[in-house]
Amino acid sequence: MAASPSHKAPSHKAQNREPLLSAMHDVELAALAAAGGRGAFGELARRHGAGVRALLRRMGADASLADDLAQDAFLAAYEHIAEFRGEGPFVGWIKRIAARLYVRRWRRRAQLDPIEARDDDAPLRGPSTDEGDAIARLDLDDALRLLSPSERVCVSLCFGAGMSHAEAADALNAPLGTVKSHTRRGLDKLRKRLVPAAAPQVHALQASTGRLAQHD
Repeated sequence: MAASPSHKAPSHKAQNREPLLSAMHDVELAALAAAGGRGAFGELARRHGAGVRALLRRMGADASLADDLAQDAFLAAYEHIAEFRGEGPFVGWIKRIAARLYVRRWRRRAQLDPIEARDDDAPLRGPSTDEGDAIARLDLDDALRLLSPSERVCVSLCFGAGMSHAEAADALNAPLGTVKSHTRRGLDKLRKRLVPAAAPQVHALQASTGRLAQHD
């Protein structure tokens, strides 16, 4: 008689658990996580971890700090997952958490340069579609490094974390006009780096500027 196997074969349900999670929408995963599903939250972290770390790097964090803050952000998100209502994308929610964690550290050693606000009621203009195709050759991360720390953090908050100017001003504990001015100057510098033609970064930036103009 053949020896009995030392352990049971994994159930059909167990075999299919990961494929099912990977096929779920973020809102469904968040609901499962709120009910105690650690696997569901793990899928969210797997799905959006790289994007969160990339945002933190663009804000000015080095690789090690970006990893640490991303981990802290996901831990905080897990603890407060019941507060996520699905009214916006999960990735936007987790990026806001991560951005605020970075800003808290940034404010300990720096603050926004106190520059004079100008034309604050004018909507911010992203690069035009004529400033296009070769933008595909532009490394956005390298371009952001050309900005001052104040410009970089404001542009990253408004266009990376998706915050409105008012939300960024609140996070930075800075005047709204100052945040708008730094954002505008940062965009102007980025625009000067562009060569004619359109690319995904430009379209995303234009969409963001439209939303900001509507929200402020």
